[in-house]
Amino acid sequence: MTKYSLYLESGPKHKKTMVHVLDLLGCIAQGPTTEAALESTPEAIRTYLRFLQAHGETVRPEGVISTVVAVHVKEGTWLGNGDPTPGFAPDFKTLSTQDKVINLQRLAWMQIDLLELIRDVTQEQMLVEPKGGGRSIYGILEHMAESHTVYLRYLVSNVSGLSQALKAVQEEGPDSLPLTLSGLWDITSSRLAALTDAERKVLVSHGQVTWSARRAMRRMLEHGWEHLMEISTRLNMPLYL
Repeated sequence: MTKYSLYLESGPKHKKTMVHVLDLLGCIAQGPTTEAALESTPEAIRTYLRFLQAHGETVRPEGVISTVVAVHVKEGTWLGNGDPTPGFAPDFKTLSTQDKVINLQRLAWMQIDLLELIRDVTQEQMLVEPKGGGRSIYGILEHMAESHTVYLRYLVSNVSGLSQALKAVQEEGPDSLPLTLSGLWDITSSRLAALTDAERKVLVSHGQVTWSARRAMRRMLEHGWEHLMEISTRLNMPLYL
């Protein structure tokens, strides 16, 4: 049996909630209430484990899963959306070289799976907005690219070629996404791979939020996973069954 520590964020009324499984960096569960988010967490963990298994990691998605709430952040702004202002204590630990390599590999796997998922999606499917409101698939992908660059810039400031790569995603349209997204990811992954010892441990203040290499990689993985699952659901193409 594997026991996972859960890091929660919601308002004080326990409405919209996100559960962060930091032992499986990138794995999250969401719900309209804290109770619903916690109920969905075991299956969210299994899905993430199946993702890792599909890419060759030795894990046991069918094993018994136990969880314990380690922290529940209830104060701050924009709660339930992935990045509460105070962050979580593990965010501020030095990012080890080993963890950096593992996280970059998992990020690359998500990106490969995302490109495969959208490979045969038509331009019409890319641009249509859901009837209940929200972004088109193309809008989601633009949002993912924008956020990805922001997380890196919060840590290391300017990155050569990154602005141009993001502009290409935004301006060259759906048909060019495999090329433009890959170009952007190549730049961000190369910069993360080249993080210095000082950059792996530095804490950087942006207003009320303190950023670190570990926090930036957490958000890249979680945000990528969140929207990979969203697009999979939108297309009715479930992954990692």
